[in-house]
Amino acid sequence: MSIIWDEETTTAAPKAAAILTPASGNPQQAAEEPAKLESLQGESTARVKVDEKKIINCRADLNQLVPIKYQWAWQKYLDACANHWMPQEINMSRDIELWKSNQMTEDERRVVKRNMGFFSTADSLVANNIVLAAYRHITNPECRQYMLRQAFEEAVHTHAYQYIIESLGLDEGEVFNMYHEVNSIHGKADFETESFKGAQTFLENLIGYYVIMEGIFFYSGFVMMLNFKRQNRLPGSGEQFEYILRDETMHMNFGIDVINQIKAENPDLWTKEVRERSTDLVRQAVKLEVAYAQDTMPRGILGINAGMFEDYVQYVADRRLEKIGLTKIYGSENPFPWMSEVLDLRKEKNFFETRVTEYQVGGALSWD
Repeated sequence: MSIIWDEETTTAAPKAAAILTPASGNPQQAAEEPAKLESLQGESTARVKVDEKKIINCRADLNQLVPIKYQWAWQKYLDACANHWMPQEINMSRDIELWKSNQMTEDERRVVKRNMGFFSTADSLVANNIVLAAYRHITNPECRQYMLRQAFEEAVHTHAYQYIIESLGLDEGEVFNMYHEVNSIHGKADFETESFKGAQTFLENLIGYYVIMEGIFFYSGFVMMLNFKRQNRLPGSGEQFEYILRDETMHMNFGIDVINQIKAENPDLWTKEVRERSTDLVRQAVKLEVAYAQDTMPRGILGINAGMFEDYVQYVADRRLEKIGLTKIYGSENPFPWMSEVLDLRKEKNFFETRVTEYQVGGALSWD
């Protein structure tokens, strides 16, 4: 998915720190140095006030983290730090044994390869959008703090997919080029939101990025890979996908909070046209995700089939629409109720009980 950023979207530049350079031998410059140094003495009255801070178009110094205005953003940063994990800590021996055996069907192998093909490049795309696009338009330091953590987590996810690919001995050239060569993957990678002027561009693109990319496009693949683990197959890969799902759920919820905060602070942006355009983008995304599920799983495996994914993707899309104040459009039921159990970590086992180093019990964190 490529996101278009309008250069006319306004954003406050951070205040540059004073840079002291030695005199270059220029007599006039040397004479001016004492005056410059004297001007740096004393106190400044330019303290940042809480009510001056905004998500976008803020003119306060965004290098000053405190006072914190958006406690939800800071808490998500703290929760994410407590949620740290690394792929190589997970034992892949059972996955390797199963993959090298004759106990997996070609349809099952197709599901694994296609999902590796999508996810291995999707999280790199997500990280690039955070670092190169979204970050520079967010003018709130606590939100930026979380986004820096999110960018690192996306790097960990890409590492995890590479770790699975390498462990199973998959053809790296084949897998990493699937987003170019497989139409159902390329369709999602090439999904674009159309550009229009100013802050509305940014708001619409945040919806495309957090609601669609993070909130819809990943979820068919999560179901497929976690279903292997439910059947006691590929447990190492499944465990990594549990951690990734946990991270992505927080990413999506952070993005939805940002979207809703921008709407609250800039109600004039949330026009009828923007609402209609956003709903239409979700419709397009659902079609692409259903096509991906059908292409990845044409005959069904391990108790699930492609037909079930249409209802599931529609169900997920309705929930995303409602969270940003839009009307749901499908009314479909969830055919995978067990996914709700995975998402509700308070009902799950301690995610870290099998790891050498324990960071924090997952059930102690809030993910709503």
